Parts: sequence; C-alpha cells; structure tokens
Amino acid sequence: MQLLVLGAGRVGGAMAIDLSKDERFAVAVADRDPSRLEALKRSHGIEGRLADLSSPDELRRVLNDTDFVISAVPGFLGFQTLRTVIECGKNVIDIAFFPEDPFELDSLAKARGVTAIVDCGVAPGMSNLLIGHVAALLDRTERASIYVGGLPVRPEKPYEYKAVFSPIDVIEEYTRPARIVEDGRLVVRPPLTEIEHLDFPEIGTLEAFNSDGLRTLAETIDAPNLVEKTMRYPGHAEKMALLRDTGFFSTEPVRIGDVDIRPMDLTAALLFPLWQMSDVDEDVTVMRVTVEGVKDGRNLRYTYDLLDRFDKETRTTSMARTTGYTATVAARMLIEGLFEKQGVFPPEIVGRDAVCVRYLLAGLEQRNIRYKETVEVLASL
Repeated sequence: MQLLVLGAGRVGGAMAIDLSKDERFAVAVADRDPSRLEALKRSHGIEGRLADLSSPDELRRVLNDTDFVISAVPGFLGFQTLRTVIECGKNVIDIAFFPEDPFELDSLAKARGVTAIVDCGVAPGMSNLLIGHVAALLDRTERASIYVGGLPVRPEKPYEYKAVFSPIDVIEEYTRPARIVEDGRLVVRPPLTEIEHLDFPEIGTLEAFNSDGLRTLAETIDAPNLVEKTMRYPGHAEKMALLRDTGFFSTEPVRIGDVDIRPMDLTAALLFPLWQMSDVDEDVTVMRVTVEGVKDGRNLRYTYDLLDRFDKETRTTSMARTTGYTATVAARMLIEGLFEKQGVFPPEIVGRDAVCVRYLLAGLEQRNIRYKETVEVLASL
C-alpha cells in the first residue's frame, strides 16, 4: 500500500519514519523544501515528492498514485488540503490545526466514499478521543477539561518557550478566540485569559490559560461544562498578551515610510528564530484530561495523565511523538478495518468504540507513550 505524508517538518518526518518501519507500506513524503526531503531519503530511504502543497493542482499531482494520506500541513493550509484530498477519494488522517469547521466536508467525504479522521494528534486528538470514550461509558457527563502543553526541558528567558510545532500555529493559539461551554451555553473568551496554576511532580508549576482547543467537542459532547487550556511556564501568557494587544500579531498592513508591512511578518522574523529548537534542545509534553459524570447512580471522575519526554536515542521531539504517532497508529487502525464509517470524524466519535480506543492506547504504549488512567468515586459533582 502506498502511503503519502503531506509535510516533512518535525511531526511529518516522525510520522513518515514510523510508517516506513511497517513492511506493508511504501511511504512517500511531499514537501516544498528539498532539504527536508533529502534528509529523510538519506537517513531512512523514504521517497520524497517535491511539491508546493498550497497549490491544489500540485497536491492532486502528488496524490495520483497514493492509496492513503496523512496530512501534517500548517493550519492555514489544512482545510483546503483536506478538501482536495477528499475530492481525490483518498482516506486520510489529518493533524492540521485549521480554524474552519471540518463537518463542512462531511457530505463530500460520504459522496466520495472517504473516511477522514481530523484533529488526530495529541490535543486536539487523544484528548478528544478519551473524552468521547468516557462520555460513552457514563450515563450522564457533567464536565470535561483538557490541560496540555508542549514545553522545553530547559526554558530560556525571556519567553521560556520553544516551538515544538509550527510557530504560526502557536500564534493561532494566542489570537484565536477560545470557545468554552459553561452551564450548557457556548461562550467565547479571549485567549491567554483566566490563568490557573497547576503543579506536576516531575515538571513543577505551570500556568494554564484559555485557548480554542475544544474544537468539535463543543458540538459532539453532551455536557454542560467543557474547557481546554494551554499550559506554559509561568509568565509566558502575560508576554504573549502584551505582544498581541500591541498589535504585533496583526496581519493588517501598516504603512512605514513607503513600505506596507504586516506586523505579523516582522514578529515572525524576530520571534521565531528565538523559538527554534536547536540540536541540543529537548522537550516534554504534559497533558491532563478529566471527565466527571454519573454511572449507575455513582459520581465518577476519570483522569488521564500524560508525561512524555524527548526521545534521546532517535532525537525525536516529544511533541512529534505524541502527535505523530497518534496519527500513524490511527492510520493503521483504518487500514486494518477497525473503523469503517465514511465521512468526517473527529477523534471523540472514534472514542465511542472501545475496540478503537484499546487499539490506539496499545499502539502508543508500544512506542512508550503512556496515558495513566485514574478513576475516583466522588461524594458530589
């Protein structure tokens, strides 16, 4: 079977390497950067296909002889890319963090006989799947929360952050209004607000702030209280809010002399090099997913904790592992026929199937990514 990974960045490259270890698959990677393709070819013998994936015509060209697609393009290309893949009749696992509603492509996917699992990373991704899984177990779901962060092991001032995925998508977390469900109502809050502090034994204190990570959960999970927050080292949110509120993340051109400049372009040129992970940098992924509800008259709380670290042996970042391997295990799940429905599906819908959940958790555990489950009986909710 011919598999094509769209995007040869940190996560796309890790996915291609993982898939290439499976003798059932012939794996290729498409990207516009020839140096990335050459590196994968040289180190792992993976076929590279040079293409500008922002062009639907270029994308259709590289999809021609492909049986299955895993999309790891940046969020601003995600929806357009997914639509083209579906139009070409290819089953797809998608990890792009795009702002559009993926359900807009559901009818198209059904018409083309395609299965598309979207937001299939760590968060969104496994966070959604676990909430969908527990919600299916409970008689009534009262609340669910997601706290997640990808962080450098050795933070450096002033930002104490390194971009463990696309920096543009990181900025999206700081600018996109955060949708939260409170008391049964969908409300919108500014990102970077309502800061909480959480302590993790092996990491220390982290701050958590509103971000738009609920995604499809706001529509698919019947619970009166749902929230997702991004975690960073303390103080980061205040710095990002200052830059945002001053206009440094704006995409509206500003006239300076005789030149129109988008502030975001200047910010990217100055900020992103400071966030670039070096060859000696290591990262960690921290996530806590909590779901509370009622089962057979008992008040229950399910908690899933993830603490994953940089793989020193393969030099693979934790974010690439936790995001990319979720997608590659999900790809195997589809290929093996464990999930056969056609249309567009977020992970929480897949999570309703206990067989699929067990398959994904087992596949991740084989790659040393472990979700610790704790179930508590509560006096009240």
